[in-house]
Amino acid sequence: MTQTLNYQALDLQREVADELPGLTVLQFGTNWCGHCQAAQAVVDPVMAQFPHVARQMVEDGPGRPLGRSYRIKLWPTLVFLQNGKEVDRLVRPQEQAQVQEILARLAP
Repeated sequence: MTQTLNYQALDLQREVADELPGLTVLQFGTNWCGHCQAAQAVVDPVMAQFPHVARQMVEDGPGRPLGRSYRIKLWPTLVFLQNGKEVDRLVRPQEQAQVQEILARLAP
């Protein structure tokens, strides 16, 4: 059964993303992507453990400037921002431990 995702076509500009306060996860992908659907079972339970961490699921694709500015090549890609600066990145997470390790290290 296909899981319903909530990637949004955001008008978030890179200049605004660069000013986001605290820890934010930008998760790039699409609702129809099989890799993105599979990764939800990995990412969602871990993100639920860190409710204070902001997360934006950004619909990506050709002509989407935010994804291009981060040089996104594969979906899903999680870009971890600390006060607007990229501090880590995870491409196609396969295990919850991968996400857990990054968030445990970065989350206050």
